[in-house]
Amino acid sequence: MDLPPLTILLAAPRGFCAGVVRAIDIVERALALYGAPVYVRHEIVHNKYVVDDLKAKGAVFVDELDEIPDGDRPVVFSAHGVPKAVPAEATRRALFQIDATCPLVTKVHMEASRHHAEGLRIILIGHRGHPEVIGTMGQLPEGAVTLIETVAEAEALTVSDPDKLAYVTQTTLSVDDTRDVIAALQRRFPAIRGPYKEDICYATTNRQEAVKAIAPKIDLLLVVGAPNSSNSKRLVEVGLNSGGARALLVQRAADLDWSALAGLRRIGLTAGASAPEVLVNEIVEAFRPHYDVTVEKVTLRQENVSFKLPRGLREASTAA
Repeated sequence: MDLPPLTILLAAPRGFCAGVVRAIDIVERALALYGAPVYVRHEIVHNKYVVDDLKAKGAVFVDELDEIPDGDRPVVFSAHGVPKAVPAEATRRALFQIDATCPLVTKVHMEASRHHAEGLRIILIGHRGHPEVIGTMGQLPEGAVTLIETVAEAEALTVSDPDKLAYVTQTTLSVDDTRDVIAALQRRFPAIRGPYKEDICYATTNRQEAVKAIAPKIDLLLVVGAPNSSNSKRLVEVGLNSGGARALLVQRAADLDWSALAGLRRIGLTAGASAPEVLVNEIVEAFRPHYDVTVEKVTLRQENVSFKLPRGLREASTAA
């Protein structure tokens, strides 16, 4: 029986960004240098496959530092960043701490701290409850940062001194939605200061632009990523807002509902910044028993960004 033809447009860039690669490398390097267990506060990145793989190698994931016994075992802080209170507590307990915060998130922390030191009130554009937002707000005293998510919240915002404001953003937001929120803030508060270079990271921007390039050409967009991954969820939204008929977020091939995937001719496939390429390949292979699959790579641009490991790990690796 002949299978119906299906073209899969494989968007690029997709998948792991430099910050995710660095964070995973940090945990694996710590395991190689110091052995198991290596404790990790929260998911190192938002992907179950990655977390389970690191668990199998000896990483132990905890929600808070009080779950870690006293001793000299390493504790790694996730790529999303942490409030200042977390490393302070780790220092108080003399824990061996390793910071895997993405350097682009650290950039936002430094911006917020600099603006606060200059006497400005900080407006943070981001999603309530996301670990990155919690970490950024936790860089400053309670009440120093006002969080907004939408244009409506920007329009309703009241401040005591409109001439002393600055904004920063979560790094994994929708570029288009965030642009609208910033425009509303700038219209209402012309003196508001922003970052020298936008806070939404290069990987988030590139993956969204790649989706925009293929969305009008496909029957369905599949985004490989976790349900708690902000950048992956934004890719679904961007696909729908850019002319895509349907868009779905899936973690693994086993999650595909084949009853809803009949009659397709062209689909787009991408992955959030914390989803490994092995899961993309798994999705492609899962379609082959159902369709005569042709894969076309659609590359918007090349990425060559990399981030160094923390100095302590680099020096320990050299000495080992």
